[in-house]
Amino acid sequence: AQQGNVMSILGHLNELRIRVTHAAIAILITTSFSFIFAERLLEFLLKPYSASIEGVASLQTLRPTEGIETYFRISLLSGFILAMPIILFEFWRFIKPALSKNEERYIYVFIPSALLLFGLGIAFAWYILAPAAIYFLANFMANVFRAEWTGQEYISFVTRLLLWIGLSFQMPIIVYVIARVGLVTATTLRHQWRAAVVIIAILAAVITPSVDPVTMLLTMAPLVALYIISIGLAVVGERQFKRSMDEIEQRPAF
Repeated sequence: AQQGNVMSILGHLNELRIRVTHAAIAILITTSFSFIFAERLLEFLLKPYSASIEGVASLQTLRPTEGIETYFRISLLSGFILAMPIILFEFWRFIKPALSKNEERYIYVFIPSALLLFGLGIAFAWYILAPAAIYFLANFMANVFRAEWTGQEYISFVTRLLLWIGLSFQMPIIVYVIARVGLVTATTLRHQWRAAVVIIAILAAVITPSVDPVTMLLTMAPLVALYIISIGLAVVGERQFKRSMDEIEQRPAF
């Protein structure tokens, strides 16, 4: 229910349910479509492993269903990436009621910017992080350990790396949005930079389970840079929020 232009908590929850449902349907459709080229995508994702261990061209499976589970995991990752424009659009529709008519045009900047950052994150993970991490892990104490990874373990590692780095690169957009609705300020972000660095370090350790410091630092560096950019965008979002509040206060009461 709504009272005037203010939506109740139940109204927000119902709106969130609708948006999540639409996004889930989009992911289901794109995942189903991804079954067509999932095998070629699997072969493509195998390249860093093949390059790290000479003579290896395939991954082993230890359980009867492991191959098809890995196949579905690849399709789901591809489906999520293909559905990202719709996911962002549904997110925009959820926050749209908090925006003024003039600010609704920001959709033409929000979605392309978020998609660009998501793509940059995936590219960074694939071309820089994945080769470094896989080579280190596959050749760690090669005279003692023989790297014979299973399909599920390897694909899980690669897909998690690509997905979470891609999502992490959208930090500036997320910070701008929550600053725009008044949930955070640039001053708070500046004062909490030490805590942010610790959180980024923990996030880097979770995303890249590799224990070598080089891979972890390669993950942390862009995230710290994105946090700094986020502070600048929070300034913009905070100013727009204050301007909107001033306009509401100046409206005549009836």
